[in-house]
Amino acid sequence: MAHFILEYSTNLEGVGFEPVHLLKQLIDAGVSTGVFPRPGCRGRAHPCEHYYIADGQPAFAFVHLQVRMGAGRSAKEKQAALEALVDVLNAELAVLYASRGLAISCELVELPEYKTNINNLRDYMSAD
Repeated sequence: MAHFILEYSTNLEGVGFEPVHLLKQLIDAGVSTGVFPRPGCRGRAHPCEHYYIADGQPAFAFVHLQVRMGAGRSAKEKQAALEALVDVLNAELAVLYASRGLAISCELVELPEYKTNINNLRDYMSAD
């Protein structure tokens, strides 16, 4: 189970930033590590209209990824997942990073042991 929550400054809209594409790349990378099962992955993006970055220059932008994951992964697994996700962020945002002030951040947050997940997504997924 993992929730991929992407926050970004709205000044990235219309300049080549595609949040749904980025979420797909991030989830694919997370799944490829073996840490996250695809049927448990959910991604959402939240544009932030109101923000202030560094000294307030209007062109400054940010992208922040928070991954909320179930408990039980080892420190090695979490580090590998974090590295894979940061690699995707860096690759996907490289052009924007080279052209403007851009703050990129990523965090993994382990959910409490006692929680509930109910889904039937496996029943509707294609078998690839």
